[in-house]
Formats: sequence, structure tokens, C-alpha cells
Amino acid sequence: MPKVALLNQTGSQVGEVELNDSVFGIEPNEAVLFETVIMQRASLRQGNHNVKNRSEVAGGGRKPWRQKGTGRARQGSIRSPQWRGGGVVFGPTPRSYSYKLPKKVRRLAIKSALSTKVAEENILVLEALAFESPKTKEFVAILKNLSINKKVLVVTDELDENVALSARNIPGVTVVTSEGVTVLDVLGHDQLIMTKAAVEKVEEVLA
Repeated sequence: MPKVALLNQTGSQVGEVELNDSVFGIEPNEAVLFETVIMQRASLRQGNHNVKNRSEVAGGGRKPWRQKGTGRARQGSIRSPQWRGGGVVFGPTPRSYSYKLPKKVRRLAIKSALSTKVAEENILVLEALAFESPKTKEFVAILKNLSINKKVLVVTDELDENVALSARNIPGVTVVTSEGVTVLDVLGHDQLIMTKAAVEKVEEVLA
């Protein structure tokens, strides 16, 4: 089982944590990671693109000229697609891009992402993370104690409003709960900080 140092908020080591091999020590599946990232990015798309078809554009209520006798091609409306200012054929309309992957694939993906961070030694485990009140300065001090100077994802076992508010204005810092952590979150940040309780919750669900 991979072992990582257990740190406190001052950056001092207070012990060691054994990580579950089946969650944090598997061989990362790059194909599954790729498919999951594509799926999650697709789900984030708003899909609110829209064009007007011939029934939605203004004008074109009457026939521009009579059917026969003019020598010109027959036309029923000046808002047909071939006319300038006419409706668009087969253009994009609002839709959802989201889709789902099988549950086993999603579980394998998050385990692969976590194992990648462990293999790269980009994971830190904190004994606890708590503030008496929202203090951005205190959160910055903790990151300094932990020598964090890159994009970091902080995973807690439950939503702590003081922690979330303290980190909200710090560029490159994202706070999520163990239930809400995603592959896109893990891979989109250089380093990963997890509380000991969050590690236990993740192992309980994924092991």
C-alpha cells in the first residue's frame, strides 16, 4: 500500500497514512481518463446556440411575384433559405450535449486520476482543515506552510463554509467535498490536498 505523510496545518508531519491500493495504487487507464474528461467537458457545455429557420425570420408573408408568366423562377417567400436574409437550413438549435458513461467506467476513471497524483507525488494528506471564521490570509499561510505554489484542489470530507469562503478569492485554489470530486477536477489541478477524513470517505466508496 502506498504511504504518504500526514501533515497538520503548519506543514509539520504528525504521522503516516496508508492509502488503499485498489483506489490510490492502480495502474492508471489513460483511455478511460480521456473518455471521462470528454464526457464531463461535454456536460459543461451550455448548448444555447440557435439560428432562425424560415418560420422564425421576419418578413416573407406574401408571394414575391405571381407563379407564372414572369420568366423568373417560382418563389413562394422572400425568406426561403436561398434568399439573402432567409432562414437557415439545418443550423444549430439549443440542445444538451451531456451523456453518461457506465458506472464502472466512471469509478475506474476517478481511481485512475487519484492513482496518477499518488504516482507523481502530487498528493498531500492533512490531519484536518478548519477555520473559526472565513480568513483568506490564514488559508494562504497554510498553502505557504505546505509549499504549494501551483493550482491545487482541496478535498474535504464535508462542506465547511469557512474553508470554502477562505479559499474563494485565491487564484488557482478549488475546494470540493469528497462526494463532489471529479476526474476533471483532479486532472485540472497540479496538486491535490485531501483531509484524512476525505481519504477515508473516498476509500469507503471506491474500494
